[in-house]
Amino acid sequence: MGMQKINTFAAGEADFGQRLDVFLQKNCELTRSRIQKLIVEERVKVNGEVLRAKYKIQPGDVVSLEVPSPKEVNIEAEQIPLDIYYEDSDIVIVNKARGMVVHPAEGNWSGTLVNALLAHCSDLSGINGEVRPGIVHRLDKDTSGLLMVAKNDTAHVKLAEQLKDHKVVRRYLALVHGNIKEERGTVEAPIGRHPVDRKKMAVVERNSRQAVTHYRVLERKLNYALVDLRLETGRTHQIRVHMSYINYPVVGDPRYGPARTHFGLEGQFLHAYRLGFNHPRTGEYTEFSAPLPEILANILLKIGIDNPKVTALSNE
Repeated sequence: MGMQKINTFAAGEADFGQRLDVFLQKNCELTRSRIQKLIVEERVKVNGEVLRAKYKIQPGDVVSLEVPSPKEVNIEAEQIPLDIYYEDSDIVIVNKARGMVVHPAEGNWSGTLVNALLAHCSDLSGINGEVRPGIVHRLDKDTSGLLMVAKNDTAHVKLAEQLKDHKVVRRYLALVHGNIKEERGTVEAPIGRHPVDRKKMAVVERNSRQAVTHYRVLERKLNYALVDLRLETGRTHQIRVHMSYINYPVVGDPRYGPARTHFGLEGQFLHAYRLGFNHPRTGEYTEFSAPLPEILANILLKIGIDNPKVTALSNE
């Protein structure tokens, strides 16, 4: 295993007043959340002193950053079929299957998207550590659809910046309980960890982050609505929490919906059908669309809704 790496950066007049974490993000290829974690771990020093992320840089400050070498965790490459929509030397676009976990974690060290990716290609970005190589954003286990994966650190940083700046187009299809009266609407409600059930997220004021979901009703049938959703932010379980919060929970959602299962569906009826972003190397806008998985399309047929052609859905 290699030694940890220490980088030093000298602050100039132009850096005056910048937050420490912002200054570091501009000077090294790490995401801001990773930098903040290193600050908390006291691996960042200003003039030899440990300070907080919100410290304001002064001209002449010398900032040192210690990046620990990755821990050795044996994540096995596994020959698992992947639905690859696009691949080049910087990115892989995968249409993730329902039921597939994105990255290994306690109790789930195999059978994940990462295990499959490691068998598919050897070059994945290392920014998210040894357990989440290449993973820029996630989808819940039972949410199907499009996911972007970075094959090098430069691509990872550029894609992560677009996510942070709300420049990535992420569109979802969901079947929800209830007939939403409005044709469209926006849910703007902060999301954080549930105060009692720590496995759940919830709309809470304390220890939460801003979350914005835009929705548009495509069709209403029986006591269901097929909804097109656009994420402005990307909080954990965001769509599921927001739709439950406005009393239109996602069909099949075991955590935020009715206890009784509908249509024998295990897991939520939620599909990431469109993904658009500026290519990290060329800067060119690139967009992909993936149709509903057959199991979800068949549920729509049962209730009399035509399977929407995702390529034809408007970008409103």
